[in-house]
This record gives sequence, structure tokens and C-alpha cells, in this order.
Amino acid sequence: MLKTLWATVQQGKIELLESAELPERVRVLVTVLSEDEAEFWLNASQTSPDAVWDNAEDDVYAQLLQA
Repeated sequence: MLKTLWATVQQGKIELLESAELPERVRVLVTVLSEDEAEFWLNASQTSPDAVWDNAEDDVYAQLLQA
């Protein structure tokens, strides 16, 4: 399974910004982003969830749940 996690480097060690259950010694692939790139990818990745979850078509489901 592919999973993307945000992290920072502190004193030469990678520290996750959120908790994650990872097995000891699991292999990871690290991609280093400049601050400009990180901001771009964060904004770009939010576009898709917003389109799925924040739209008028889904209002009908909210109304059904209230009934």
C-alpha cells in the first residue's frame, strides 16, 4: 500500500507530523520538497477532496440523514 505522510527533518532525523502505525525497520521512500513545492502539492491535493465532498449534489444526502 502506498501512503503519503508529511514530515520534517530535526537534527538529521525524519519526524512525522502525524502519527502512523509503521512496522519497525519498514522501508520508506523520501521525497524532499522545497517550501514552494510543498505548498503547491498541498493545495493541489486538496482540490480533489473538495470536489468530492463539497458540492451541492451531496446536499440531498444530508437532507435524508436529517429525516
